[in-house]
Amino acid sequence: MGDDADDIIGLYRRHAAAWTAARGARLVERPWLDRFSGLLPPAASVLDLGCGSGVPIGRYFTDRGYAVTGLDSAPEMISLFRANLPDQDALVGDMRALKLDRCFHGIVAWDSFFHLAHDHQRAMFAVYRDHALPRAALMFTTGPAFGVAIGTLEGDPLYHASLDGAEYRGLLQQNGFEVVAQVNEDATCGGRTVWLARRR
Repeated sequence: MGDDADDIIGLYRRHAAAWTAARGARLVERPWLDRFSGLLPPAASVLDLGCGSGVPIGRYFTDRGYAVTGLDSAPEMISLFRANLPDQDALVGDMRALKLDRCFHGIVAWDSFFHLAHDHQRAMFAVYRDHALPRAALMFTTGPAFGVAIGTLEGDPLYHASLDGAEYRGLLQQNGFEVVAQVNEDATCGGRTVWLARRR
């Protein structure tokens, strides 16, 4: 399990083009993105952690006039992001070690945060806090219960992990966030478990 977690960056480096093609431009998450955007001011700054190619989520934000900073551990993904959204900031980096000395109106970690091992997920809440302006929106996806699940990407093992809901609520609370909305296995969003919170 540890090896699968450690290979996430390499996995997305190897299969960036295949993942991007499979992901496509369909926005099944649009209702959640709309809720997230409803918490943002005009011309907001958004930090997209695990931004991938920037399509479709980064483009959703730029279409609304937001300034997007995309971060991904895979340089291949950032190259795609820069090609798709050339006027936005794009950074190669590991979200677990993020120290930008900047804060944002919104932070999203959609289908990325859940690739981190349990202890790294716990540590991420301080990273979220340190990059969030007062009243900033935070949205991320997890599993529905504590555990580890292994999927596949181009035949390679794809690691996912989750804490339980009570622990996520506690970590948000401890780091100055309040839960705005949360749904386990949302059938309208491909079965994703989604958390939407706001910095106090």
